[in-house]
Amino acid sequence: MDIGGGVSRRRLLAMGAAAGIGLFAAPIVEAAPLIQPRLLRFENLNTGETLQTIYRVKAGYVRAGLREINHHLRDHHVNEVYPIDPRLLDLLYALRLKLGAEKPFHIISGYRSPETNAMLAYQKDGVAANSLHMYGQAVDIRVPGRSLKLVRNAAVTLQAGGVGYYPRTNFVHVDVGRVRSW
Repeated sequence: MDIGGGVSRRRLLAMGAAAGIGLFAAPIVEAAPLIQPRLLRFENLNTGETLQTIYRVKAGYVRAGLREINHHLRDHHVNEVYPIDPRLLDLLYALRLKLGAEKPFHIISGYRSPETNAMLAYQKDGVAANSLHMYGQAVDIRVPGRSLKLVRNAAVTLQAGGVGYYPRTNFVHVDVGRVRSW
């Protein structure tokens, strides 16, 4: 049943469940004691948009910051916004600290709708049919001023999820799935 805007009831319920799980799940990565607000910076290379936002404070996650990040990491192919798992944001924050990176993460791919993921899987090798990108649990990045190898190695040492190394296409994939690397 379509409830308007091309969103089925099943899809809406799945989105709500994913958002609820993400907001109440304990973070995989505790980068540092939460003394200062956690700030992330992004530059979406597909849309040209930049974002700097506080997503977490001592009291918890900041709804406005999460909304901004959800929009920034949306599927730009179909302009669909989906809730990004806060554990992924904690992972990116930990990675930023580990790398001593102050410049924005370059975003190659954040959330992907199932339709976009299927299109990319058809067009390119290495795109998983059931990618964690479809659940707001993965992001493909570059870190200005840091080599891909350094970014990969730092992400692997965090032991917080999956890390994919793609030197030919110049990005590192990080996710909050099971710990693995390729």
